[in-house]
Amino acid sequence: MFILIFAVWLILNGRVTAEICCFGLIISAALLFFMCRFMGYSVKREILLFSLMPLFIRYFWVLVQEIVKANVEVLKIILSPIMEPEPALVYFDTNFRRDLSRAMLADSITLTPGTITVSVEGDRFCVHCLDRKLAEGLDQSVFVKLLEEMEEKEERFYD
Repeated sequence: MFILIFAVWLILNGRVTAEICCFGLIISAALLFFMCRFMGYSVKREILLFSLMPLFIRYFWVLVQEIVKANVEVLKIILSPIMEPEPALVYFDTNFRRDLSRAMLADSITLTPGTITVSVEGDRFCVHCLDRKLAEGLDQSVFVKLLEEMEEKEERFYD
């Protein structure tokens, strides 16, 4: 982070001189100290985020795939003159330890067409589905497994 702050300092100055470099080093160090002391920044947390990056990318890719699949299912329901959708409220529990995981799951469900997260109370989710078929396996979905994997990796990192 220090190097990044220093690089931004040099870029914003537009030229490199001994004086600018000395001031940049001092200001970068002071800014990094301020961030660590008052803003909760830690190098360890930064390393954790970089180690979780492949899982975040995989999660995003799975989210895009699930959105496409759900779009096809919703189109089938809408365009079919025979199919009658069976709306349903589905309740399920998760074992997440972090609020961030709960929020990511709730957002992912809401982003997927045909489903919307109605409420999250503790570990209990209430999801409205356009059709019962869309509700199958929500409690053991790919999203839940990836989020649990992220939490496990985070716990192993801090141990």
